[in-house]
Amino acid sequence: MSTPRIAFIGAGNMAASLIGGLRAQGVEASAIRASDHGAEQRTRISAEHGIETFASNAEAIQGSAVIVLAVKPQVMKAVCLELAEHLADGQLIVSIAAGITCASLEGWLSQAGQASPAIVRCMPNTPALLRQGVSGLYANARVSAEQRRQAEQLLGAVGLALWLDEERLIDAVTAVSGSGPAYFFLLIEAMTAAGEKLGLPRDIAARLTLQTALGAAHMATASDVDASELRRRVTSPAGTTEAAIKTFQAGGFEALVEQALNAAARRSAELAEQLGQ
Repeated sequence: MSTPRIAFIGAGNMAASLIGGLRAQGVEASAIRASDHGAEQRTRISAEHGIETFASNAEAIQGSAVIVLAVKPQVMKAVCLELAEHLADGQLIVSIAAGITCASLEGWLSQAGQASPAIVRCMPNTPALLRQGVSGLYANARVSAEQRRQAEQLLGAVGLALWLDEERLIDAVTAVSGSGPAYFFLLIEAMTAAGEKLGLPRDIAARLTLQTALGAAHMATASDVDASELRRRVTSPAGTTEAAIKTFQAGGFEALVEQALNAAARRSAELAEQLGQ
């Protein structure tokens, strides 16, 4: 990355994952710094990645080209209001906080008479902690082509980074991939429990389920056809797989998934409205 310095405001798990990804890509420790009010967090992330840390957010952002807001949504307003008077022209703000819109960030970060800052809003998911994540990114009108590249490289350090043309689609990203890992965990739970009821020892049922999930994900990502075709190829007429698939569909599986994602998207929009006040 060509930026002279990247500052992380907040040094929690997601910040640590992003920093680790950047370091793995060859970004020097001297180009990264982080601030956190917790001394233990500062000590941990400094020891793990060799970066400079600060108790003061304002001090951390001085001279930084990219500022990553990695704090909880509930404290974002206070953090932004604190940072506003210390921002410099040309700095890129990258927010990875769920439910905080660009409009809210612009309002909190803009000083009277100053232009709104360049902001990229991101929705990563928890597999980013293993550098297997996926993020939806949206840039406001102030973000330059170079800053888009910087944001993409930042989130790309922990997985796939996909750009959105409309900010409202962040709610859909939240429903599909932001909350998505929990849906798969629920299926893993259910399959493990069902396997145990069929007579398998619980540890065997769990290992069978987990390896099947991993193998299916690898097949889907490596294939040049979509999931429906992959499903068709493994579903023999009148076979065991077809019996299970028909049972899923008779229970309204597809409609239930759609209802669940709609509920998640609605809740994402509601939280954005509540947190943006």
